[in-house]
Amino acid sequence: MASFYSTQSCAITDPRAFEPLPNALLRTSLIMRVLCFLALGHPNLGDHWKSLQSDQAFETVRSRLCSILTSTITTASVLLAISGVFVSTASPVSYFDYTSPVPYCLLFISLMLAMIAMLTSGSSMIRWLHADRHWTQEQLKQGGCFILSYLLSIVTPIFFVALSLHCFMFAMLVTGFSSQSMICRAVTALWLIAYAVNVGTILMEAMWKYATSLNHAGDRQ
Repeated sequence: MASFYSTQSCAITDPRAFEPLPNALLRTSLIMRVLCFLALGHPNLGDHWKSLQSDQAFETVRSRLCSILTSTITTASVLLAISGVFVSTASPVSYFDYTSPVPYCLLFISLMLAMIAMLTSGSSMIRWLHADRHWTQEQLKQGGCFILSYLLSIVTPIFFVALSLHCFMFAMLVTGFSSQSMICRAVTALWLIAYAVNVGTILMEAMWKYATSLNHAGDRQ
């Protein structure tokens, strides 16, 4: 996962430019560190706090987060359309029957999750488009539930899109392995192997980056 926030090249002209990280942001639980990593690309709010010290850095952060949310909305829209087609139409071939109970239920869940993802993405987009840097800074100083909602505004839409996508994929896997066609089962098996390899690679890279980020944060302290 790439680092989303780079404030080194932004000239900081605000008189509060070198305001230290508040105590409320220093003591974070494991869950909060994981949410920070998923939302901001870092296991703590230190780098994000720096971006709140100048208008230019904050605009860079906001534009990139809005870009992520836009991509999330697009993905959710595609999943919504595809799941809707599968739910509302019968299979054109007999050897790939996705209208059986388990695949159909998974497709319907995928459809519902895609709708939720679009709603959460849209509300988060509105929130970030109207976010005020100074107000956000003051709210983060207090800590508490604001930090949680702040991070969840980015993580939640992605979470629902990922769930929707996986429900759709599992529906196709169940349908493929239940098929009477040997070719269909073989293609499904190859698809499952490719999926496992890619997801495993992504998880390993994410864990490595998370551990590296924790080590760098410890070195700076």
